[in-house]
Amino acid sequence: MSYEIPDDLFYTKEHEWARREGDFVVVGISAYAQESLGDIVFIELPKIGEELSQNDTFGVVESVKAVSDLFSPISGKVVETNGTVTETPELINQDPYGEGWLIKLTMGDDSELHNLMNATEYEEYLGQEAKEATEP
Repeated sequence: MSYEIPDDLFYTKEHEWARREGDFVVVGISAYAQESLGDIVFIELPKIGEELSQNDTFGVVESVKAVSDLFSPISGKVVETNGTVTETPELINQDPYGEGWLIKLTMGDDSELHNLMNATEYEEYLGQEAKEATEP
């Protein structure tokens, strides 16, 4: 199965993405994640001003299939949350890389982006995950 994996984003092994926008980073979940979760029915996001470290849990996404924690791809302070997705969580399914974004953080240490995967590495990671899932 093929998933949209934009080239301009960084990815985590937990399937969050990060897009640098100047001194800020916008965070969401990947097309693979939203597809795996199924219809998203609830999202819990952090408060504005909350300080996050890389890999900290920053919220919860609930779908018809599962409840999953959300992990911050980088360290920074939450400066904006997408209130639209808390009211209309299905936007995450419909447009995970656009209107379905989750939070915006200040850029703490931009070297943390280098700890993440680029699009090619993420695609390879998904392939490896799929292979491991089908092995006995």
